[in-house]
Amino acid sequence: MKICVIGCGAVGSLFAAHLAKAGEAEVWAYDVWQEHTDAIQRTGLRISGAEDFTVRLNATSDASELPRCDYGIVATKAIHTRIAISQVADIFDDKSAVCSVQNGVGNEEIIAERVQFVIRGTTFPAGHPIAPGHVGYDIKGDTWIGPFEPTNTSMAHVEELAGLITRSGMNTIPLKDARGAQWTKLIFNAATNPVGALTQLHHAAATRFEPTGHLFNDLIAEGEAVAKKLGIELHGDPRQLVQKGAHAAGKHRASMLQDILARRQTEVDFMNGAIVKWGKEVDVPTPLNKALWELIKGLEHSWKDPD
Repeated sequence: MKICVIGCGAVGSLFAAHLAKAGEAEVWAYDVWQEHTDAIQRTGLRISGAEDFTVRLNATSDASELPRCDYGIVATKAIHTRIAISQVADIFDDKSAVCSVQNGVGNEEIIAERVQFVIRGTTFPAGHPIAPGHVGYDIKGDTWIGPFEPTNTSMAHVEELAGLITRSGMNTIPLKDARGAQWTKLIFNAATNPVGALTQLHHAAATRFEPTGHLFNDLIAEGEAVAKKLGIELHGDPRQLVQKGAHAAGKHRASMLQDILARRQTEVDFMNGAIVKWGKEVDVPTPLNKALWELIKGLEHSWKDPD
């Protein structure tokens, strides 16, 4: 069994390290950050924080070195999905399946342009890069995966991959319909990420502060209204996820805040932008999501046109 983790940043490294440690599959990590892949290849991948271990696995920034794989796990930023899958698509065949564990919605559609069988995924573990070959494990959590409906992916694929990941130490639940889990995290992310990015408050601080805490709830209500109109039954209450994140150890910065501080393009189009898009489709107003989407886009634009 061979598994390729495509995008071995914080979240991808957590999956790659656990799967490699379990030893049931040959694990390959593919990432354009060559210092990171070189360090992994040289001395192994270190995880610290919620768990602490170092494990050896294959890592490369050259897609031509990758072997044919049974499964792929795409963990890139959503904005990099198209280019990443185009670089590695030929390592998957008609017996392979590729799973997205990315933020937002819309990634599976892009992967399905190049791969026959696609798995819809949602994951809650979070981390941050510390140094090449070293990732901090901030928050533990479950992962939910299910067939991406248009590709007719079999539940056998879903269950096999879920079993491999669960036995590696990252609990993964196979579902026949994974849209509810995906939209629950989407709504949570669309509330917490842009608020954290614009205020520069870490998650717990933004939750405790009354104005931003109220804004979280109002943004969540908009997302819930869109999901309900789409006929998607949420997999839990996004407000509980907000509280869970607020009680996690340490001062976790939302991924969008990490991007803003590093002046990187964010995933806001796949979060708030997606809620606005689907809201228009089903005639549900989303003024708060639209405002935050536009503010984040404006902030990104300020780096190119400051005057």
